[in-house]
Amino acid sequence: MFSSLKVRTFRIYWIGMLISLIGTWIQSLAQSWLVFELTNSSFLLGLVGFLNTIPVLIFCLFGGVLADRFSKRNILLTTQVAFMLLAFLLAVLTQFKIITAHQIMFIAILNGIVMAFDAPSRQAMVVEMVGKDHLFNAIALNSVAFNSSRIIGPALAGVLIAAIGMSGCFYINGISFLAVIMALLYIKVIPQRNERRNTALKDLKNGLVFIRNHDLVMTLITVVGVVSLFGISYIILMPVFANDILKVGVKGMGVLMSSSGFGALCGALLLARLGDFKNKGVFLLTSAFIFSVSLILFSLSKIYFFSCVILVIIGATSVASLALINILLQTKVPDEYRGRVMSVFMLTFAGIMPFGNLLAGSLSQLFGPAFAVLISGAVCTAFFVFVSVAHPKIKAI
Repeated sequence: MFSSLKVRTFRIYWIGMLISLIGTWIQSLAQSWLVFELTNSSFLLGLVGFLNTIPVLIFCLFGGVLADRFSKRNILLTTQVAFMLLAFLLAVLTQFKIITAHQIMFIAILNGIVMAFDAPSRQAMVVEMVGKDHLFNAIALNSVAFNSSRIIGPALAGVLIAAIGMSGCFYINGISFLAVIMALLYIKVIPQRNERRNTALKDLKNGLVFIRNHDLVMTLITVVGVVSLFGISYIILMPVFANDILKVGVKGMGVLMSSSGFGALCGALLLARLGDFKNKGVFLLTSAFIFSVSLILFSLSKIYFFSCVILVIIGATSVASLALINILLQTKVPDEYRGRVMSVFMLTFAGIMPFGNLLAGSLSQLFGPAFAVLISGAVCTAFFVFVSVAHPKIKAI
């Protein structure tokens, strides 16, 4: 299950990344609660989520071109330092009680710009650390790290907000980036050499043409786009569910988020355990369908325990679907296109997500959070039924 961690370089990087991701989730939860406390507006929760990820839509493709042209390790060092400085800025503004919703929005935009250049290199560098023999397992374990942090981070945040305040959470996030920065400085990565005779724009065009001409890659990326637009936005509404519907407060919100994270961890561990298994397409479509139906059930629940159970299922099936798509893309794409393909993957995941957050926030403001998530689940269910009928080639993977 953990074969890729036997590779020393990847093991050091993975541990540093896990610590950093825990800090990021602590900040994410604290920031959501801060916005809700300052504004009492579910629409502004969605707007901050929108601003945090909209730069990915604008800049992520260029981040993929950079990942294919330059040292991914150096790109990641730059982006991690930038993330750290932004976390400390948010902490200082909050500590001295001069923070405003507008300042949070501005910092969210800057974080989004950094993310646009960070994500493609982060995804594409894995093969340079472990090689193709361990790639399937390494990608699954990256998902394990991400989703372990989804459990640990929100659980800690619920306690830390009460103990040291939201500014303390932001300071902890800033410090956590030192772990991945030190790991990147320590490890040695052998970059893949690609001849570069084209301009950056020409490389970008070639990458998009490659995706357009490969039906399977195009279909998988479309699935990611729909999940990102309609399926993931329930997370941004969690403060409203916790406060207004389930009435469990900030600590209860931490448990809700951790429930989703626990399910996500189970889904990622299952993929790591299965390895290079057969019937990946059937597994993908089944997971996506269960995820969609579970969203509908969550929207209808007014019982805290039942909501936690459903969120475990939502977390497991969403990560199983998205992590498997990530693995399929990286294993089926030639090395010279990996950065650009992963930039499109991140664009459709994180770049489209802000529109989902904005849509969910608007629907929640008008009709309530339960209706917003109900519509999201219904749309996803209908889409995956359509895909299973209209694109039988996915089942054959």
